[in-house]
Amino acid sequence: QVQLVEFGGGSVQAGDSLRLSCSASGRTFSAYVLGWFRRAPGKGREFVAAIHWSGGRTEYADSVKGRFTVSRDNAKSSVYLQMDNLKPEDTAVYYCAADRYMTSMTAGSGDTVEVWGQGTLVTVSS
Repeated sequence: QVQLVEFGGGSVQAGDSLRLSCSASGRTFSAYVLGWFRRAPGKGREFVAAIHWSGGRTEYADSVKGRFTVSRDNAKSSVYLQMDNLKPEDTAVYYCAADRYMTSMTAGSGDTVEVWGQGTLVTVSS
């Protein structure tokens, strides 16, 4: 089993950048697809980005394509979300997630995702 802890949330201005990190523990870390979801105030949870265990495949929500970049370092058991050109609508609690299958990440709101972090708040003001 994998355990996840997020770091790096905070308050920024529109147009700024922020990098989220997620540290994973567990012997099978490298076998998991890792990704990020978010839940904005008053809204449901939504997929943001995911990266295959090999790093060779990434998926993004349309709303963040071209602005966010997901990456991972299996040697450090970490996954990252670089967020550039942030917008007020990016304000949300961001959750790190892990699952054996990319489809679990990209389909729906992550209801079948195996492992979740505790979440970190990102606030973007205009």
